[in-house]
Amino acid sequence: MLLGACASSASLSAESRPNLLTLSPEQQRILYGSMETAYPVETIRKGTYVRPLPLAVRQISPRWTFDGREQGVEDYMAENRLSGVLVLKDGKILLERYGLGRKPEDRWTSFSVAKSVTSTLVGAAIQDGKIKSLDDVVTNYIPALKGSAYEGVTIRQLLTMSSGVRWNEDYTDPNSDVARAGTAFREPGQNPIVSYMSRLPRANTPGAKFTYNTGETDLVGVLVSTAVGKSLAEYASEKIWGPFGMERDGIWLTDTSGHERGGCCMSMTLRDYARFGLFVLEDGVARGQRILPEGWVKQATTPQIKNGAPPPGYGYFWWMRDDGGYEAVGIFGQSITTFPEDGLIIVTNAAWPTAGGANLYRARDAFVRAAHAAAKGM
Repeated sequence: MLLGACASSASLSAESRPNLLTLSPEQQRILYGSMETAYPVETIRKGTYVRPLPLAVRQISPRWTFDGREQGVEDYMAENRLSGVLVLKDGKILLERYGLGRKPEDRWTSFSVAKSVTSTLVGAAIQDGKIKSLDDVVTNYIPALKGSAYEGVTIRQLLTMSSGVRWNEDYTDPNSDVARAGTAFREPGQNPIVSYMSRLPRANTPGAKFTYNTGETDLVGVLVSTAVGKSLAEYASEKIWGPFGMERDGIWLTDTSGHERGGCCMSMTLRDYARFGLFVLEDGVARGQRILPEGWVKQATTPQIKNGAPPPGYGYFWWMRDDGGYEAVGIFGQSITTFPEDGLIIVTNAAWPTAGGANLYRARDAFVRAAHAAAKGM
């Protein structure tokens, strides 16, 4: 099914909505930029202030060699179905390009880039005194998990995906946990993610091993909204969108109970992706107001667990790089890569033909490294 621009998610049952993991290329092109037309969402309201992102006096146009072929930005975008790339240094735009018919004002979905926003909201809740410590047990905030494999698991262990609870993140398997969580069990008054996760068995000792787990990022979203007494969209508006100055309202996909998915699918403009990266790079301070605790960004974006995680390790829903950077990464080609020593942020949005794959990630990394090298000389 392909939905037109005027379609409304309100008119679609959960069963009739397209499966986000199996969209056709044309469905990807349309729906990644208009998630609200097919799926239930909440709005992240912007404020009256917009953080300026001026163009740098000199722009970059990197060229590099990939698999024996010289390549430029336009080649990379066309071959890998990118809807946007943006390179920001010291708050100024060095490179901005669009594809797949996208315009600068158009939003694009994030997939798992949303995880890094969710972990950032944990920091905001700590700064606000709503979460006391990362060493608090999860059941203090989500009592429905008492008696489950999450008994005794801490917030820190959720943030490092090391709860020890068994999980299958196979995007190609319709019976995997990531495909079924949130829809398999419906209990009156119970969040469907919490209901599903409470039934999972333990596979490892908590804190011992990293296992990539989108369900646990959804749990962190439930934990944050419970702690602050607000929806995730409302809290993101209050702590990031408004004070830091996003240019357009964001939207956030919700589960079947109407709760935002902490692990997936907020949508924003290409420049607002860059602004989120800049908010983190600037240590969570917005126009002089400290939103995140001092030292939070350093903790979140440096390795906190290595066993089971790709080298050099994993932070608080942030991936580490071997060249001094950290990044938020989403399937089908979404990323925010930051090189803090260079004041550099590189954003990609795409509609890859598959969720991932070695060649797709290699091609993206080649672009990131080329853009990094070109920007360092500016």
